[in-house]
Amino acid sequence: MQNNVLSRKDVFATITDKIVAAIEAGADEFRMPWHGGILPPEFPVNAATGKPYRGVNVVSLWAEAMLGRYVSGHWASYKQWQNLGAQVRKGSRGAPIVFYKPVESEQEEGELDDVDATYAPRYIARLSYVFNADQVDGWTPPMPESKTIVELNEEVAAFIARIGADIHHGSHRACYRRDLDCIEMPEPRAFIGTSTSSPTEAYHSVLLHEMVHWSGAPQRLDRAFGKRFGDEAYAFEELIAELGAAFLCSAFRIVIEPRADHAAYIATWLSVLSRDHRAILSAARMAREAVEYLTTVSAFHHQG
Repeated sequence: MQNNVLSRKDVFATITDKIVAAIEAGADEFRMPWHGGILPPEFPVNAATGKPYRGVNVVSLWAEAMLGRYVSGHWASYKQWQNLGAQVRKGSRGAPIVFYKPVESEQEEGELDDVDATYAPRYIARLSYVFNADQVDGWTPPMPESKTIVELNEEVAAFIARIGADIHHGSHRACYRRDLDCIEMPEPRAFIGTSTSSPTEAYHSVLLHEMVHWSGAPQRLDRAFGKRFGDEAYAFEELIAELGAAFLCSAFRIVIEPRADHAAYIATWLSVLSRDHRAILSAARMAREAVEYLTTVSAFHHQG
């Protein structure tokens, strides 16, 4: 695998610049890299190992897919594609991903891309490049599990119900009320379908967004940003909720639709990401933690 040893700042800047470019490309229509198109964006998976990518690499590869108009969610290094009997087309450009390598170890680096460098002083960031399946010849993707829209919606509804959040319907807007520790939602019938999603899918994608907010309450994950983001903390929390909802929607094969109310946040997101190249790393890590928390709670009640 091709690896570039850059300074930590340069590694994060390379990843952030790619994500910023994708956000800017879709800003006019509020379409972010995680929104996909006709189909929900596939969760990025390594074609050679079958393992999903994690943390900021998920967002980076979604950004690359958006800019390159790739449909496949399968990625691999040049050498991995060769080992699979496939050939990367001449002139194809790889997508950057972050790896961390132990400073005091000569072992092969493991993919710890969601580790915030602030908390990992013994690791150095390295930049590697992978190629999408749409850029190669001679490879057939595995057949995905086939489920109907009804089955998928039932799975999402059951997942949400098992978490046990206090959800109130009848509001004119969707929001998480931290003061009351409840989620306020419009009635399900208030949601309309689009060319890419049904009304039920639209309802679920919005509710999952609010569930990520719910996970950050003091009695749960206690997400706090301190002085690092200051007045931009609210917009940063919205970015975390967007990413967390995107991770969940991708897992449930639901299209997460662009939200016009995020027009107020996009400029702030771009400002934060451009100024602080570690910000997207932190946002992706916190979104992953939120998804893992919600998944753990849902699974616990399912077993009970």
